[in-house]
Amino acid sequence: MSNKINRNVEAAAKRLREAAQKGVTCEPVRNLIGLDDLDKAYAVQEINTSLRLAQGGRIIGSKIGLTSKAVQKQLGVDQPDFGMLWQDTEILNGGEVSMSELMQPKAEAEIAFVLGKDLDKDVISSVDIISAIEYALPSIEVVGSRISNWDIKITDTIADNASASHWVVGHRPVKLENFDLLGCKMKMENNGKVVSEGVGKACLGSPINAMLWLAQKMKSIGKPMKAGDLILSGAIGPMVAAKAGDNFHVTIEGLGEVSAAFTE
Repeated sequence: MSNKINRNVEAAAKRLREAAQKGVTCEPVRNLIGLDDLDKAYAVQEINTSLRLAQGGRIIGSKIGLTSKAVQKQLGVDQPDFGMLWQDTEILNGGEVSMSELMQPKAEAEIAFVLGKDLDKDVISSVDIISAIEYALPSIEVVGSRISNWDIKITDTIADNASASHWVVGHRPVKLENFDLLGCKMKMENNGKVVSEGVGKACLGSPINAMLWLAQKMKSIGKPMKAGDLILSGAIGPMVAAKAGDNFHVTIEGLGEVSAAFTE
């Protein structure tokens, strides 16, 4: 990267970092790094990831975003993206999170996986993914944006850690062979009212497809997925804006349930 590009990447990282620290949203960063340079966007994400690790942060795993073809089309991309999941952004199952910790939050139901094996082969197949998954869990990802009014394009969301915020997982691990990964029905309720529905295959045709994309991507950048990693594989139904007083409860057929409440 040239010095000017480096300065722009650093400036974008600083803009997002300060927005998070102050709890005040910022302008998009695409005016600094461009509309379609994914490498620069991931470079921005990496700067803030490295700083957070240096400050004692612990990465639990990864999240996969943009697994909906409709959302990909909306943002003008043909692939998912990824961000880091942090230990200190876990919401306990059945617990609550304060809106003061969040920025423009939205909730989406996902199937989470925990790996039992490293995924570090030079060439990774779907079979490798299936054999590496130790178990699945129902999950709610709380996405959030540091960018005002969710005015994002692909480079904005990648730079912003794939719009990751918080996460919660259910406590009943299920082996892949014990539920229908593609056909499992999901229902998300907010204060007892159904607000989102979907099925497993809504995630890129199969959550395994999303996992394969991530495994190949992480291997290509020298950060292969490891045993013990938690992976949120992508939404299997529409996301829903969250506000104080909301109580989201997700059930996924064969996987069980998970819930989280939002307070002032």
